[in-house]
Amino acid sequence: FTVFAPMILARTGQDSLIFGSVQTAGAVGGILGAVIISAWGGFKRRVHGVLLGWMMSGILFALMGLDAGPTLWIVVMGVAALFFPLINTSNQAIWQSKVSPDLQGRVFSARRLIAWFAQPISPIIGGTLADFVMEPAMQSSSGLAAVFGPLFGTGPGAGMGVLIAFVGLAAALGGLMGYFIPYIRNAEDILPDHDEG
Repeated sequence: FTVFAPMILARTGQDSLIFGSVQTAGAVGGILGAVIISAWGGFKRRVHGVLLGWMMSGILFALMGLDAGPTLWIVVMGVAALFFPLINTSNQAIWQSKVSPDLQGRVFSARRLIAWFAQPISPIIGGTLADFVMEPAMQSSSGLAAVFGPLFGTGPGAGMGVLIAFVGLAAALGGLMGYFIPYIRNAEDILPDHDEG
């Protein structure tokens, strides 16, 4: 998400209306996803909500990097955001069922600290990669532009588009790999619920 806004603005000539439309589609998708998960309740095995949610949102977010214009961005952002409530509620439900209520405050705050600790690092890495590696490489006659130019273009924002696509695919791969790691796939069975302990 670090280079998401700059990519759209760079590709649209700083058109804030298009960027706002994409953001609005994401907000609407997130609200609709929350309504769906509230009515449905999610998967019985919550790990499927986390892993499938990561896979689907990652694949969809990877499509955001393509040089396809505002219509695709709006649709893809809206659909990708449908999965965010599924991921978050499934993950939180697992944690709440496995951690004893008297320890949840400490465990959840430690978990949040670890998650937030990485937030200042990602803009540094993403911004540096975008500004000094990906953007110059995709606006020149380099091998990277020759390979990825047909999908991502070669103008402003193309390097950030490639970066977004690869990070989205990495997220999808992370979700898929969770199914091949028994400790993740079977976490709900391995760890007893706090009321069974």
